[in-house]
Amino acid sequence: MGDAFDEGDPADGETPVHRVRLTPFRLDATAVTNAEFATFVAATGHVTDAERFGSSAVFDLLVDPHADSAGPVPETPWWVNVRGATWRSPEGGGSTVAGRADHPVVHVSWHDAAAYARWAGKRLPTEAEWELAARGGLAGKRYPWGNALRECNIWRGEFPARPAGTVGTVPVATYEPNGLGLRNVVGNVWEWCADWFSPAYYAESPVDDPPGPPAGAERVMRGGSYLCHDSYCRRYRVAARTGNTPDSSAGNVGFRCANDCATDATNGRLTS
Repeated sequence: MGDAFDEGDPADGETPVHRVRLTPFRLDATAVTNAEFATFVAATGHVTDAERFGSSAVFDLLVDPHADSAGPVPETPWWVNVRGATWRSPEGGGSTVAGRADHPVVHVSWHDAAAYARWAGKRLPTEAEWELAARGGLAGKRYPWGNALRECNIWRGEFPARPAGTVGTVPVATYEPNGLGLRNVVGNVWEWCADWFSPAYYAESPVDDPPGPPAGAERVMRGGSYLCHDSYCRRYRVAARTGNTPDSSAGNVGFRCANDCATDATNGRLTS
């Protein structure tokens, strides 16, 4: 686990590379979709953090022309704080998720993701589980498929003003899966993990089932998004990691769920 190429931002704590041993687990092949999240909301009446706060961050080239903007986010002017931007209205204004049922749900906080996972009888993956699964059965490689970049939903063109192609999410099953059948584990949307984030954690992480730090200010996010670009963010590598406060949301943040496995003593098979 960790950055074998020493390519990460030192502040992210992607090193040292270290060995971990994990209890068998399951991880969803795709991120949770708008359709799946809508089913959860209809069943539970869940109100997301973005809905409670009244706004969320939208990439400036995607903001609906009729949206009510609260202005750019300090230090990252390509992000705009948009009033009324939620999972139902990803660009604010009159935007909807119509025609995007199979896209990953966005504008969901860690709290929202954890609530969905509990409702679904699942949980969020630990950071170690996420990385093992994202590697697709490969060891020490840069991406889920090897060391050379191939087609995935990251920023193409000059960031942040001159995209070379479509900007935004794509359906969760787009592109070829990795060796374990998972899709879009890099690019498309950031994915929340269960762990608290600490750049110092790898130096003290236990070998067996590392749970992350006991406390913190931010939760781990993995995988990068459609806004990652070499000029400022190479966090679409499988070792890359970052964190954000658990009530934060944005138009490029989603999640996928994990589940425990049990071993049937009679035949050694894994069961959910």
